[in-house]
Amino acid sequence: MVTGTPGVGKTSHCELLSQHTGLKHLCINQVVKERGCYEGWDEEYKSWIVNEDELLDSVEDEIKTGGYIIDWHACELFPKSWIDLVIVLRTDSTNLYDRLQTRHYPEKKVQENLDCEIMAVLLEEARSSYDEEIVIELQSNEVDDIEANVERIEEWIKSWKMESI
Repeated sequence: MVTGTPGVGKTSHCELLSQHTGLKHLCINQVVKERGCYEGWDEEYKSWIVNEDELLDSVEDEIKTGGYIIDWHACELFPKSWIDLVIVLRTDSTNLYDRLQTRHYPEKKVQENLDCEIMAVLLEEARSSYDEEIVIELQSNEVDDIEANVERIEEWIKSWKMESI
């Protein structure tokens, strides 16, 4: 799983990782929209209100078969048994602000996401939801970070496969 505050580069990492490893990129935002796993639309935040039970039911069979990279800003709802590794991407607040502004997020949503990143909310969520040894924090400030992070994750996958044989 690749998680982190919106704007840290989750999708960019997952797409490249999928190309390099053959693992399937499961973008939860797309799943929510395409499969109707929402209760409504939040006009203030300009985002779907996710129905987490429907979402989990919708992806359970796929994820249990293995071979997926889950891409989403929250991780705690996914059962431990579904997850082998949790990558928490982090970025500095200046980068994050610029990225969120480019997406035309409402100012309140930008500020909440900045607060979340500064307070390391998603990193703490990952650490409290999964075994510490599978939670890895990586920086995602520059384009070069994506390549380096993907290489590091690829090495972990190779190692995990060797140990699982």
